[in-house]
Amino acid sequence: MAQVTVVDHPLVRCHLTSLRDSATPSAEFRLLVRRLAVLLTYEATATLAVEPRRVTTPLEAAEGCQLSQRIALVPILRAGLGMVDPILELIPTAEVWHLGLYRDETTAKP
Repeated sequence: MAQVTVVDHPLVRCHLTSLRDSATPSAEFRLLVRRLAVLLTYEATATLAVEPRRVTTPLEAAEGCQLSQRIALVPILRAGLGMVDPILELIPTAEVWHLGLYRDETTAKP
């Protein structure tokens, strides 16, 4: 069964309200989609697995971490496309996959 996470954060709620407003201009809509993408990605990635990574800093070696899983983005058209770039800014190694799905205009089924 699918797991659903409800993000009940004040910024998400306010941005979503503005996004839904029919009076919101196109440029602001795109900005809101970007902002929501960042906030939702933060929540969605909270439990990602990481593995240790040793790095050399200007002062000494330090222990850190890196993601240990492949990440794939599958945007749902159309607003989902506006979320890809801000998510890639946070997870530059993520792969972007596209899935084509069409429906039968008579039956409305995929």
